[in-house]
Amino acid sequence: MPEPFKNFFNEARVKGLATQIVSYCPQFDGQGFVDFVISGLEDLELKERSARIAEGLGHFLPANFAQSAIILQRCLHPDEDTAFQSDADFGAEGVRGWMIAPMSHYVAEQGMGHFDLAMATLKEMTKRFTAEFAVRFFLLEDRDRALAIMEDWICDPNRHVRRLVSEGTRPRLPWAMRLPMFQEDPAPVLALLEKLKDDGEEYVRRSVANNLNDIAKDHPDLVAEVAARWMKDATKERQWLVRHALRTLVKQGHPKALAALGFDEAEVDLARLAIKTPVVTFGDALEFEVELQSKAANDQKLVIDYVVHHMKANGSLTPKVFKWTTITLPAGGAHKAQRKHAIRPITTRRYYPGLHKLEIVANGKSLGVADFGLTMD
Repeated sequence: MPEPFKNFFNEARVKGLATQIVSYCPQFDGQGFVDFVISGLEDLELKERSARIAEGLGHFLPANFAQSAIILQRCLHPDEDTAFQSDADFGAEGVRGWMIAPMSHYVAEQGMGHFDLAMATLKEMTKRFTAEFAVRFFLLEDRDRALAIMEDWICDPNRHVRRLVSEGTRPRLPWAMRLPMFQEDPAPVLALLEKLKDDGEEYVRRSVANNLNDIAKDHPDLVAEVAARWMKDATKERQWLVRHALRTLVKQGHPKALAALGFDEAEVDLARLAIKTPVVTFGDALEFEVELQSKAANDQKLVIDYVVHHMKANGSLTPKVFKWTTITLPAGGAHKAQRKHAIRPITTRRYYPGLHKLEIVANGKSLGVADFGLTMD
């Protein structure tokens, strides 16, 4: 059984960090820092361990943040392109990898009174791991000041710094606090993404796409409009970015998002929808067949999805969209397909017996619905 990842923050690495700091700040009480951090460390989870290390830095580094920031910068590994490398760890050469997380947390907690220096420190730290969580504290403290600094980072030669601009401003970054001001008004973020959309690194462009996907959850029409504009004369790299950015909207069948990708309103009939397993036993599969008939005078691109409307405990139904296939349906032509959809235990859903529904969707347009039953025997 693999070791829990939380154990990355262990006594040996805490001692390693203390050794690094002492080498640049001899008055740092390395043993006191280690004793403070490891007390009760075994009982803590990953984020709690990181916070504990940050707390220890707050207790034992100089109270003057300007001094402490310079010390931490000197402790960084000399390689400025090690962020997210699977083998990135620190040793005698300096700190990189996951141990940067508590260091950046310390900067977020202690650096507000030295805003520019703190942001500059995070810029250096992100080159060795990421500062996408810590930089959000500064965006929340003074949005305009932080954005002005990040604007300069857009042209930085280091790809990790450029990525921090897009990843750090994501309104709904997983594992991080949300940025409600950007959920309400994403215009400042979109202005940054506009300048990063054709970045030379796929690593940065993927972050731009993920940011747009976040924004789409609160402003779907706006993101669809941005996508349509970006698709004009787009390179294949930008086309990929837009498709990745619209993945949630496409799954939801958002008409404007589908149109941005070249999928117009479906001109098609559901000629046949046959449920092959009208009663499904939990653990087995729902089997069905469909036949689509074109009503269009021209060939048409179709995104075919299906929706399972699951029975809830209160007897109501809740829909879940599943991706199926993308086809080009000839003018006046037909398309036949069949599918097996497993209904088995998963951690994200609880199933209930009773009448369920299957819906077929093309380019976000519902074509037809059929019933099937589920038994838990």
